[in-house]
Amino acid sequence: MASRPEVIAPPELFYDDSEARKYTSSSRIVQIQATLSERALELLALPDDGIPKLLLDIGCGSGLSGETLTENGHHWIGLDISASMLNVAVEREVEGDLLLGDMGQGLGVRPGVVDGAISISAVQWLCNADKSSHNPRLRLKAFFTSLYKCLSNGARAVFQVYPENIDQRELILNAAMHAGFAGGIVVDFPHSSKRRKEFLVLTCGQRSVNSSVAKGKNEDGESCSDEDSEDEENQTVCISDRHRPRKKQKKNNKSGKGKEWILRKKEQMRRRGNAVPQDSKYTGRKRKDRF
Repeated sequence: MASRPEVIAPPELFYDDSEARKYTSSSRIVQIQATLSERALELLALPDDGIPKLLLDIGCGSGLSGETLTENGHHWIGLDISASMLNVAVEREVEGDLLLGDMGQGLGVRPGVVDGAISISAVQWLCNADKSSHNPRLRLKAFFTSLYKCLSNGARAVFQVYPENIDQRELILNAAMHAGFAGGIVVDFPHSSKRRKEFLVLTCGQRSVNSSVAKGKNEDGESCSDEDSEDEENQTVCISDRHRPRKKQKKNNKSGKGKEWILRKKEQMRRRGNAVPQDSKYTGRKRKDRF
């Protein structure tokens, strides 16, 4: 079994000039990218109003997934960390705008201007620490926080991911929920080891509270319910609520450290044999604020 690209080298090194051209020239990969992009666009559930939308393609590579967005009449911005991949995209004259950057450091897009986002086989790279300065949790936080800001109210983001294990899946999902998203994971073909695909479907904004996650597809291409899967590993995971951590409220301890508390503490110190100043009318008196 071939090793996963994520464990071989960082993406900017793994996808060099040779690998980028090999990747783009493979008819099998082109077909897979087109199929996954169509499914991601379907899960975005964009309104059918005939108005082109501005979409983000995160980890766009050589623009294979972006071509699907163009064919569906949308404008798109592609972000990738591999300069070689973007060079191939320029040679192929894709119609999207291309950005060279690391999604683990944030997206740097203006707030509220993007109508949706997709990503094909990219987000799981953030779970690896390729440098000593990399912290997967912090990089996922930076990514999802910046993504949440740039999406318009009610917009969706759909990421096709290949988590290495359950821990990686939970790490990605929890980071998205902490950033404010609602949503969950949609699993297509849950009982097939080869065709199984996982999509992280997220919604941002106030309308995300009432949003529901789409159902995965079964072997017949139809939507499957949770009853179709018996074990937890193969079922469609749906999370309709945001799990944002509540900020801890600072307790007001002013009343707890009044005159009675001070007198009690002084008495304790006296019983221990310590030298304690005598009580007076000034003991425990509140001082005036000084400027």
